[in-house]
Amino acid sequence: MKTKVPALTLITLAATLTIARSQPLGATAGTSNAPPLSPTEQTIQDIKNPFPWMTWGGDLRFRNEYFNDLLTLSEKNPLHEQDYFRFRGRLFTSITPVDDLSLNARLTAEPREWMKPAGYSTYKGNVGMAWYYGIFDAMNVQWKNIATLPLTVSVGRQDIFLGDGWLVGEGTPYDGSWTTFIDSARVTYNFKEQHTVVEAIGIVQDALNNSWMPIINTSGATTLTEQNEKGAILSVANSSVPAANVTGYFIYKHDDFVAKYGDNADIYTFGARVSGTFEDHWKYSVEGAYQCGQKEDPGLNHAGLSPYLSPAAQAAGFRDMAAFAANTKLSYLFNDKLKNQVSLSYEFISGDNPNTKNDEMFDVLWGRWPRWSEIGLYIYAPEARVGQEGNLHRFGPTWSVSPVKNLTFSTSYYALFSDQNAATRAVAPGLFTQSGNFRGHFAQAVLKYTFNKHLNGHLWGEVLFPGDYYVIRTVIPFLRAEVTLTF
Repeated sequence: MKTKVPALTLITLAATLTIARSQPLGATAGTSNAPPLSPTEQTIQDIKNPFPWMTWGGDLRFRNEYFNDLLTLSEKNPLHEQDYFRFRGRLFTSITPVDDLSLNARLTAEPREWMKPAGYSTYKGNVGMAWYYGIFDAMNVQWKNIATLPLTVSVGRQDIFLGDGWLVGEGTPYDGSWTTFIDSARVTYNFKEQHTVVEAIGIVQDALNNSWMPIINTSGATTLTEQNEKGAILSVANSSVPAANVTGYFIYKHDDFVAKYGDNADIYTFGARVSGTFEDHWKYSVEGAYQCGQKEDPGLNHAGLSPYLSPAAQAAGFRDMAAFAANTKLSYLFNDKLKNQVSLSYEFISGDNPNTKNDEMFDVLWGRWPRWSEIGLYIYAPEARVGQEGNLHRFGPTWSVSPVKNLTFSTSYYALFSDQNAATRAVAPGLFTQSGNFRGHFAQAVLKYTFNKHLNGHLWGEVLFPGDYYVIRTVIPFLRAEVTLTF
């Protein structure tokens, strides 16, 4: 079976290449000297813009994903091997009844074909097609230049991605990349002369996918996160110095337990990010944050209290938080014809000290998405919950290159360590040694190609060689082939 999956991946990519080569390449988006649109492309644009006040479009994404032991950390689990196809379709529109005022909506669904018994989702344990449900993952009103001021207000269901998405980028972690929306109100004021942007965001995110809006196929009602979440974000960004763009922020998050592995919490996060370029070749970003507040985490109570907490640290109910995190990256851009670039990354997320009654585990808030790795997202399922990265040191290089036009290749290596050798929130405690801090060697390779403005795809491979932090140390692979059609 394991040899079948790479074959499926190659067949999928080969079919896509055949289709793409049979089609004329469109003009590259965003080029200043683009030739006139072809009759076909002009027809497409006319269809997508039927009225001066309306635009619409759609996309269709095909994915085949395979991994082994990633969700289970053990081949003894009958659901350790996963192989499935994901078919995400989206339709979207924007209506502008008057200048600067737009109404935006997007409808999406993602049926899946499970080749192996599903290891997660409401289809768990089954094989075959799962149709799931349709959901509006965007429904908002945006008003720009209010009262002729550089003021923008956006209210409703929308995607919010702050900075590089470290702490705010994903509001619906349970459905993967199917949706990422956050139900919120966002106010942005641009002090142009001062090169300063001030943003205030209010969030009311319910765990259930049908809480705010009805879904198509009500039997598909499920959770998109484990708790009802409310939040407030205030950020101030200044770009007066190109070599040092500075952003300071405060984030408040309130959690109310709803589903398994959810929590009750009041979390206060204070952070700052500095980024920029200098001497034409160097690019960097440095971000750090401190958290305080209180959290009641039922993840510590799977078998009473966590067996990884020392007797002196056993404390049911709310615990005081005191946590830290940092995320840094330094890149060198060769500025050559091949667009060579090398980077060095270091990330730290504090873990829970098993010898104290306090909670030192940093919470990544709305940052539960594969920022640096698919394996890095899913491997936290048996340790806490999907995407709840924590107790981590990540260090290593990345190299990227573009050998031909529209094709990019990148490869990364990270050495992974834990801050604490105890996985205090472990869903399956028997999978962790309590005696080691080395999570393992991680390697990644990604090949991306843009065929034309309507078609792109990639091949994505990752592997983790687990270290002494884990009991079972079999090699963990992740493979994906993807093709996306855009209209």
